Amino acid sequence: MKVHGVFLVVVFLYLTCTKLVKGQFQPREGCKTSCGKVEIRYPFGISSDCYYHGDDSFNITCKEDRPYVLGDIEVTNIYHNGKLQVLLNRSSPCDEEQGNETMSFNANNFTLGNLSISASNKLALVGCNAMAILVTSGTKNYATVCLSVCNSPQPAYGRCDGEGCCTADIPASLDSYSVETASFGLQLPNQTSMQHGGRCFYAFLYEYGTFDFSSQENLTSLRNGTRFPVELDWSIGNQTCQEVGNKSICRGNSTCSNSTREKGYICVCKDGYDGNPYLSNEHGCQDFNACTTGRHNCSDPSTCKDKVGGFECKCQFGHRLDPTTMSCKRKDYRWAMILIGNAIGVLFILLGVSCMQQKIKHRKDTLRQKFFEQNGGGLLVQRLSGAGASNVDFKIYTDKGMKEATNDYEESRILGQGGQGTVYKGILPDNSVVAIKKARLGGDRSQVEQFIYEMLVLLQINHRNVVKLLGCCLETEVPLLVYEFVSNGTLFDHLHGSLFDTSLTWEHRLRIAIEVAGTLAYLHSSASIPIIHRDIKTANILLDENLTAKVADFGASKLIPMDKEQLTTMVQGTLGYLDPEYFTTGLLNEKSDVYSFGVVLMELLSGQKALCFERPEYSRHLVTYFSCATKENRLHEIMNEYNQREVQEAALIAVECTRLMGEERPRMKEVAAKLEGLRVTETKHPWSDRYNEPEVNEHLICVETISAQGDTSSTGYDSIKKVARLHIEGGR
Repeated sequence: MKVHGVFLVVVFLYLTCTKLVKGQFQPREGCKTSCGKVEIRYPFGISSDCYYHGDDSFNITCKEDRPYVLGDIEVTNIYHNGKLQVLLNRSSPCDEEQGNETMSFNANNFTLGNLSISASNKLALVGCNAMAILVTSGTKNYATVCLSVCNSPQPAYGRCDGEGCCTADIPASLDSYSVETASFGLQLPNQTSMQHGGRCFYAFLYEYGTFDFSSQENLTSLRNGTRFPVELDWSIGNQTCQEVGNKSICRGNSTCSNSTREKGYICVCKDGYDGNPYLSNEHGCQDFNACTTGRHNCSDPSTCKDKVGGFECKCQFGHRLDPTTMSCKRKDYRWAMILIGNAIGVLFILLGVSCMQQKIKHRKDTLRQKFFEQNGGGLLVQRLSGAGASNVDFKIYTDKGMKEATNDYEESRILGQGGQGTVYKGILPDNSVVAIKKARLGGDRSQVEQFIYEMLVLLQINHRNVVKLLGCCLETEVPLLVYEFVSNGTLFDHLHGSLFDTSLTWEHRLRIAIEVAGTLAYLHSSASIPIIHRDIKTANILLDENLTAKVADFGASKLIPMDKEQLTTMVQGTLGYLDPEYFTTGLLNEKSDVYSFGVVLMELLSGQKALCFERPEYSRHLVTYFSCATKENRLHEIMNEYNQREVQEAALIAVECTRLMGEERPRMKEVAAKLEGLRVTETKHPWSDRYNEPEVNEHLICVETISAQGDTSSTGYDSIKKVARLHIEGGR
């Protein structure tokens, strides 16, 4: 009986000891696993029972939903691979004495305990005529110097190469260091203020890739005390894996790995497992499906077969796995079967080749005919042969002819891509150059009839400033339209793009504006049926070799019946040029083109894009910025001064065109006449008197923008971003 009792006591003590040993390296249940937006991962933890015992370097303090390590170092991310991302303060002395030639140091000291600085960080210094010195202490002594000298009062941004900014590499495993800064006190001739921060300079560590010395925003952030991310290394204890043996805290399905810090170790999940290698529960290293997650190296994903702790690339019958390429290859004996199969295949090919050729030819002819009828070819031929259309110089091209003209739609032949399709450069058999565009068209019968009807009406347009429609090809799945080729790019290219040319004079810009305005006036008032373009923008205005404007891309145009002044349509257009009244109501009329033209005129006057999210919030929308500047006599801020009187009057015309209410905008006939008047007379624009009348000229967009500068909750014009089917940049 006594023996039995002693045995029970021994078993109890063994189980208790085992439980203690097993649990002493595990966090207690109920530990907080996050602080704010940062996930707290063991061996780090909040409170003494939740982090790796005996090492306060893993103790996380959560204050105001922000985690801190070592008391006051803020943590932004924790990784299982022995990495920790934190934010460290910068050193920022200022040398107030002018012409001081002595050095004055300001030290920024850090002691990281059982953490150390990773080699992926760099030392940076921003400022003029200064240097930063990083000095280590303890068992591993090291020093590095970063020197920045300015050769001019305003060094250029962008390159941190020693002028205004310098960087230096640092070694790994720094656990105690100081950053000291020194000013040379050198003064440049006539130097009153430095673009890089006056006589202040800034020294700091940062994780590679998180600092960019290329804009004023970086310097503003430095002056405001911005902290940069720094990567730290951490490890468990001071023993290597060989020294700690089986007493490591690595849990199931994980292995011990020596730390890069040259002391301690970290735990790593085995291949095929993922999770926290320091935990033994469901959050520890667990098996995952390598095939479905894509974490395998089989060359053919279909051969991947998942298994516990990994995967295998399993080839089908008659194939073997090549371990070098991880691809399946046929076994050697398969060559005989291949030869037999090939022989049989050749016989079948020889027997059926003539039949297949006939079937393919018949199928292609049938498909071409199907597309031709589907795209309204029969209706087009009928209308072209009808009364009034026989004299139209229009040609119907074949699919083969279009492929030859574009070299089978070669990518190098692409002239542009936009919301209305892709445009190719084509060369016809007579060596004439044309522009070939793929149009958008569905299979609905009413839509096909409308497409043919509108194309026939566009054929009636005879205007020198409209890109001429030469023909079409309906034998393809997507109809192709053939236009005259305009060789000198778009107005957008000349103002903002690859063809940017500062020699585009005020006379050129005014003439282009007059030509576009006259074209729109013709479309609205003089065409057989009024036409609303609906997508007027600089990208849809082409320029020939004489810089003559050609209005293009009528893919979004609408015809207005004689008995109607406006149509209700699905909103379509381009951000920055879209009429806000049309956007709000869906009612389309000629005043929508007037608004878009006003934006184009503002671009011609200012040289700035209609919509640019890289500009400050109050000036992102050109209409807003331009209208306010015009009203407040600040036009000189956003455009070059050509002829002051003419520019001012043209600016007033642009503001009138972009009024929020369509009924307050002038018609294109009036706009064209006023612009033409600027070329022949310097009489003051009659609208300029009305512009200063508050009840007429209070521009709602300007009011919203001024409000937005003082109230960040004002969204202003940004709600237009939510419109479907709008495209930021359009092609031809």
